[in-house]
Amino acid sequence: MIGTRAVRPVGLGCMNIAWAYGRPPGAAEAARLLDQAIDLGYEHLDTARVYGLGKSERLIGETLHGRRDRFVLASKTGILVDGDQRRIDCRPEFIRAALEESLRLLRTDHIDLYYLHRFDVNVPIEESVGALGDLVKEGKIGGIGLSEMSAPTLRRAHAVHPVTAMQTEYSLWTRDVEIAVLDACRELGVALVAFSPLCRGPLVGTPADPAQFDAKDIRNGMPRFTPENWAHNRLLADRLAALAGEAGVTPAQLALAWVLSRGDHVHAIPGTGRIAHMEENFATLDRAITPDIIARAGEAISPQTTAGPRYPAQMRVGIDTEQLAEAG
Repeated sequence: MIGTRAVRPVGLGCMNIAWAYGRPPGAAEAARLLDQAIDLGYEHLDTARVYGLGKSERLIGETLHGRRDRFVLASKTGILVDGDQRRIDCRPEFIRAALEESLRLLRTDHIDLYYLHRFDVNVPIEESVGALGDLVKEGKIGGIGLSEMSAPTLRRAHAVHPVTAMQTEYSLWTRDVEIAVLDACRELGVALVAFSPLCRGPLVGTPADPAQFDAKDIRNGMPRFTPENWAHNRLLADRLAALAGEAGVTPAQLALAWVLSRGDHVHAIPGTGRIAHMEENFATLDRAITPDIIARAGEAISPQTTAGPRYPAQMRVGIDTEQLAEAG
């Protein structure tokens, strides 16, 4: 359930069609992927202004504006990129201006779920959510989302206006949300939307060599992919593959099934630029995996069995400081 609409719990993250993990697909291939996702039954598409600096939103708008009633559309604001500089801006006036540009790029007059992409230490969350509440009243957005924020911040925001969804990284090897956010979402009736549920890729297929990542790949410099840590973490892929083989599913499907097993309020939005991977991820919903296999996957790959934190210090800007404190 996303707000008042029941959707399948596997949605499509649309970052990869524009940016992030190596070279994105061309516009024609991205359009085919988006169209096939809707044909297959995806009901929840997630994007953001910062994905390709508007490219992801534009591709969705150009491809799917005629099929707008077929899916829940989510986008985000709050990250401003100016040349090589990146900063967080959740001021009410910035939120409103950013929304208007997103509506233009997406070729729509309504976004179903609009997130604050990161925590702005300079703007009280109450002010930002109040501005989003005004946009709900105006009919320009359907629901309010938060991304990478703590349980205390969620409660403060929810007291101003009901929050529809909390988006954060959640996977076998990243579980900060289990400290408090997962339960707070359940208590408040907020959907927990997991991004990067497939451990950012290499663990759920043929293990890649991070040394071969494209120069613009955002995983470059992430501690888990540095040579000293990857030598250990690469072995986790073998453990997952063995368990997936027992279950008769792919490693990606087992990793997704583990995330979805964490609660009825949990959704996952794996992203990909490849149609075959998009189809594989969605097929998880038709796979029966025993609770024993899912539990064993959670034991085999966890923060305790993984080498390195998920982000270096400089990438933690905008992640709610209270959440970082919770996570130690």
